[in-house]
Amino acid sequence: MNESKIHSTAMVEKGAKLGEGCVVGPGAIVGGEVELGAGCVVGPRAVLEGRIKMGAKNKIGVGAVIGGEPQDAAYAGAKSGVEVGEGNVFREYVTVHRGTKEGSSTVIGSGCFLMVGAHVAHNCRLGDGVTLVNGVMLAGYVEVEEKAFLGGAVVVHQFVRIGKLSMVRGQSRVGMDLPPYCMAVATNAVCGLNLVGIRRAGVGVEERKALERVYEEFFFGGKNRTQALELIRAGKDAQTKEVKEFCDFIEKTKRGICHGLRAGDLREEEN
Repeated sequence: MNESKIHSTAMVEKGAKLGEGCVVGPGAIVGGEVELGAGCVVGPRAVLEGRIKMGAKNKIGVGAVIGGEPQDAAYAGAKSGVEVGEGNVFREYVTVHRGTKEGSSTVIGSGCFLMVGAHVAHNCRLGDGVTLVNGVMLAGYVEVEEKAFLGGAVVVHQFVRIGKLSMVRGQSRVGMDLPPYCMAVATNAVCGLNLVGIRRAGVGVEERKALERVYEEFFFGGKNRTQALELIRAGKDAQTKEVKEFCDFIEKTKRGICHGLRAGDLREEEN
């Protein structure tokens, strides 16, 4: 027997599927094409609309809107959706829009933490363990790989990719691809590796040293992208898993790669 708890002022439309132990708070709206896994909590005045398939134990905060129509002038009412894994937290007033094209989806993995007012636009894809701090804005088709951390009020241009275990400092503007393990600052700039995050993720000392060498060669070795990657691929660090991921990510770029900045250059840019 489904023992979901639905507040008397909530509205759950016919056709919605709620897993065992779901809670729907006061004034919340759950549309008829929504499917929630066991133990999900929908906070007061939250709205879930459109075709949503959500795994277990997700928490949707006050006033959050998941599955709203995309902010895309080309959208013409296509049947699209949102797919969400398990154990995510969507805090107050988070917005996640569904896909634009017929049959497409915005996809969020598992264990993500989306803080107050974060926005995930149509057709974005978030890997597992992603953190979006307050006010982050992701434009359409942005891809954020696993365990990336985006600080407060970061803005990311459409079609940009944010690499695995990277970190973006608050109020930065990202319009080019950010490689895995790197730290983004200012506008389309990289200023070092996310060493704290990498270490916490269990990347070993030798692997971290390999990443540091590769980072230096790619961004400051005086070569263009193709030349730098060829040199790295031929070097002693090429077989390190993290280095392979770094190179593979860069080779697939369509928007270009953020440029490297030394600490002194960063101070000048900020001033």
